[in-house]
Amino acid sequence: MFKTNEYFDGKVMSMAFETSNGPSTIGVMAKGDYEFGTSTIEHMTVTSGKMNIMLPDSNEWKEYKEFETFIVDKNKKFKVKVLEDTSYRCLYR
Repeated sequence: MFKTNEYFDGKVMSMAFETSNGPSTIGVMAKGDYEFGTSTIEHMTVTSGKMNIMLPDSNEWKEYKEFETFIVDKNKKFKVKVLEDTSYRCLYR
């Protein structure tokens, strides 16, 4: 069934569910700066809004907008700057 997740004092929220491609979440992030860690490979797609991402082993920020996807390897940390309230889908592999 569904599981809800809340992080950063409610500024990031998601709902977990199973798909034919594996576990996924659909979520929202309020404007702000965040750092996340991964336990699996994550394919994150912005579904509305935009965010800047600093991927592991990088010193540069890259902007991702609607329908753009980035991938983060297992057991890594990545930084996120949300420029406006943004929604996303994350597929875990």
